[in-house]
Amino acid sequence: MVTIAQIWQDFLAIIRQEVGSRVVETWLKALVLERWDETSRTAYIRAPNTFVRDWVVNHYRALFDEHLARLFAVESIQVCFLDKEAQTQTATVVVPARLLIEEREQADARKNQTINNTYQFDTFVVGPSNSLSYAAAHAVTERPGFAYNPLFVYGASGLGKTHLLNAIGNGIKKKYRKLSVLYQSADRFVSEFIHAIRFDKVDLFKDKYRAVDVLLIDDIQFIAHKEQTQEAFFHIFNSLYESSKQIVFSSDTYPSQMHGIAERLRSRFACGLITDIQKPTVEEKIAILKRKADGMGHMLTDDVADYIAQQPLCNIRELEGMLVRLYAFASLTGQAVQVDLVKKVLQRPQLAVQKRAHSLDDIFACVIKASQYSATQLRNRSRNKDVVLVRQVAMFLMKKFSEASLQEIGSFLRRNDHSTVSHAIDKIQKMAPADARVRAIVERVERSLAL
Repeated sequence: MVTIAQIWQDFLAIIRQEVGSRVVETWLKALVLERWDETSRTAYIRAPNTFVRDWVVNHYRALFDEHLARLFAVESIQVCFLDKEAQTQTATVVVPARLLIEEREQADARKNQTINNTYQFDTFVVGPSNSLSYAAAHAVTERPGFAYNPLFVYGASGLGKTHLLNAIGNGIKKKYRKLSVLYQSADRFVSEFIHAIRFDKVDLFKDKYRAVDVLLIDDIQFIAHKEQTQEAFFHIFNSLYESSKQIVFSSDTYPSQMHGIAERLRSRFACGLITDIQKPTVEEKIAILKRKADGMGHMLTDDVADYIAQQPLCNIRELEGMLVRLYAFASLTGQAVQVDLVKKVLQRPQLAVQKRAHSLDDIFACVIKASQYSATQLRNRSRNKDVVLVRQVAMFLMKKFSEASLQEIGSFLRRNDHSTVSHAIDKIQKMAPADARVRAIVERVERSLAL
């Protein structure tokens, strides 16, 4: 028999797919599915306080009505939202809970602001794919606020952007001890801003960021479609820039191609130096593998390094993950690290999981190339059957090969309703085995993504 706890976990998994993990982590995990009344078909949801209850009801009520009804296998459902403050007004319930939340947030913030000391310039493998970004980052370390401000580094996931940002932070801290340096991921910035709103601390939030001398924001694309966060960041950026304080961004997308980012922010991202990091060449991958192996206390032979480098492992995280699995397998089985062992490890299923994630831009570009339709045609409101079909194939492939939520895919293709994406995915899954044209497009895109 399915328990209430299992139904709640299934519900959170569905919402994570539809609107993303941030909504679940920030708001819905604070809730509890307290009780299910079979007679009245009523689900009772308990929130930690009135603020969270009201926010969830105002923004996500329809999701509860739709998905809980399906999970409880009823045609219609009543969802009753309760909160602890409504149950009792005693300080023992409300005040300590709030203090605990704030204390946890502050601890998390401190943890996320810590620059990783293992990321240094001398551990970064420099080659043709990243030399400009490396040189620019080094120049920023020498003259923060004056060399290149802002510096914007973009490239696909796992190519070393985070390494460079942390190396800048470590270099400046070593050279200019009195300067305050703050490294922050964009998704953490968003979460911190939401918490500031919840506890009426927006001014303190802004003051914290305006006070730093060097601000390093990783994966800035994650503030897309978050208007209030962008508004706050716009003012923080202006304050830092006008004070000649150094700002460095990383992103997986060129500024002008960032969807869901206000034009005035995109223009500011592009007002300094923009550099990119490309996928490493075979020679660079060999150098990276040997450097990583040395760091693990192992010596990698040339033939093994060359064989791994020839594989379709496109980023540094994949290469490092491959080495970890290789040495773990060798240790557990008592085998020497040779090419034959590498072949065995490559055949294991973990690698397929790592090769799955691609950016929406990369997938969209492959669909455009495979279908011969332009980006404008696939994003507009045309009801032409051929265009609609290719658009649905794009949605299917974006869900299959990226980590984006249904809502993010819909926004990327300028579709406001995530149910359109869900319908498209279901349709293409059913059509692909029997429809030669759909299957051909899917296979062409899959081959392109594997290169």
